Amino acid sequence: MNVRTALELGAAIRERRRQLNLDQDRLAKIVGVSRKWIIDVEKGKTRAEIGLILRTLDALGISVSLDTTETGVSGANTPDAIETPDIDSVLDRTRDRR
Repeated sequence: MNVRTALELGAAIRERRRQLNLDQDRLAKIVGVSRKWIIDVEKGKTRAEIGLILRTLDALGISVSLDTTETGVSGANTPDAIETPDIDSVLDRTRDRR
């Protein structure tokens, strides 16, 4: 399974917890966190402490594997992904509309 967002990670945690027939309270006790923390993580909370996330994954028997993308950088906001407009073409199109 590829996980790229906190929401996807939370869904994976919830799915595995349910597969193991654990309720949120039991998992929280195993991990050493509050039930509210488990609820927030399962909802995709983005500011959860990485150490606690890793402890939760371990408690659920989920291992983490890191893979690289083909380009090494992904996302639309990277400099290579942003196309710079040709200002002359933009001005020419604006002039043609008048």
